[in-house]
Amino acid sequence: QISLLIGFISVNNSPWTDYSAYSYFQIVTMCDLVMILFFYIIHIFKIYRKLTCVSWPLAEFLHYLIGTILLLIASIVAASKSYNLTGLVAGATFGFLATILCVLSIWSSYKVSCITQSTSKYH
Repeated sequence: QISLLIGFISVNNSPWTDYSAYSYFQIVTMCDLVMILFFYIIHIFKIYRKLTCVSWPLAEFLHYLIGTILLLIASIVAASKSYNLTGLVAGATFGFLATILCVLSIWSSYKVSCITQSTSKYH
């Protein structure tokens, strides 16, 4: 989350040469941050216990999967359009770092929800 925020701030405070590429990067990072905050609020206040009609592990998995793909695309576009401007290069770099961290989060979420549940059935 911090890497997303740093990437957003780096791109926001840099001179832009291609408005569409950096606007897309900012929109993707802000949407990811809002959705992460949404899932944190759900877990903190234990809303998932009241809304049992939603498969929360699946919703979180899909959020991370779609967000990671969009963030990877936005980081590639931002890196290709940076033209050696340090703030834009830093934004793209933190975007790539956030992409790697999202992939690790997808793996850990999958590992906790699917692998642990399947091994606990046999014990």
